[in-house]
Amino acid sequence: MCRLFGFKSVISSQVHSSLIHTENALRIQSNNHPDGWGVAYYREGIPHIIKSMEKAVDDHIFLKVSGVVRSQCVLAHIRKATHGNLSILNSHPFQYGKWVFAHNGNLKNFSSYKDKLIDYIDVELKRYILGTTDSEVIFYLFLSLLKKKSLLNTTAPKLSDLKEVTQLLVEIVTSFSGPLYGGEENDPSENHLTFILTSGEILVAFQGGQNLNFSTHKNLCPERETCDYFNSSCEASVKNFNRINHLIFSSEELTGENIWTPMKKGQFVGVDKEMNFCRLDIDVEFT
Repeated sequence: MCRLFGFKSVISSQVHSSLIHTENALRIQSNNHPDGWGVAYYREGIPHIIKSMEKAVDDHIFLKVSGVVRSQCVLAHIRKATHGNLSILNSHPFQYGKWVFAHNGNLKNFSSYKDKLIDYIDVELKRYILGTTDSEVIFYLFLSLLKKKSLLNTTAPKLSDLKEVTQLLVEIVTSFSGPLYGGEENDPSENHLTFILTSGEILVAFQGGQNLNFSTHKNLCPERETCDYFNSSCEASVKNFNRINHLIFSSEELTGENIWTPMKKGQFVGVDKEMNFCRLDIDVEFT
């Protein structure tokens, strides 16, 4: 399956270590996930996305991009294809306006109900589906649900609204695909719906069967004496709706000072524009 990385911080930071140098960096993971990569980062509130069909570990562009990107919000993906051929149109992340989305999963028997899922997508939005993946259909279904709630053009919606939209998304998808897969072995042929979504101002993720970890603090911040933003939340676990300074998502725990927490199946985790943190449960059936 694919691998995900997401980052949101109160300060602009480099992410080259997470993407290239750590033991489980995306570049290393691409040896087993060779079907393309993409990196999205925000500057002045605008998403910039670079994609490739090459294996990240062999692609000098991935090395260059990962080495120079400095941003308060980054979303990266390496692909192991399940639906859709090797094409730049099928590489993640997908973008619409300021919204950027990456998916790690598989909708079982997708081709048998693809058209029915597309029927749920807003008529003005479905024309922008350019590839052939289940992931892109999921993204535009999410955007359509946002539009119904008049939130599509609001890049900093409430986390409670995004949780509600995620609940609706899961209900619609599983009404066709069946329950999400709850086994521990992450069988790539089964039903999974793990994703990360951002507008540059918010960052949220849903654990829909494929592993995803998050980090909000370090055991000891190496910049605690010099960082103007340092506070107790940088080195302590967080409670719901408290403010934090950074949130990181990763399919694998990354080596370093960050303390990692595995997301539970059906869990929704994110931060809003003010970096208020939430960890909530979605009502979803797992086999």
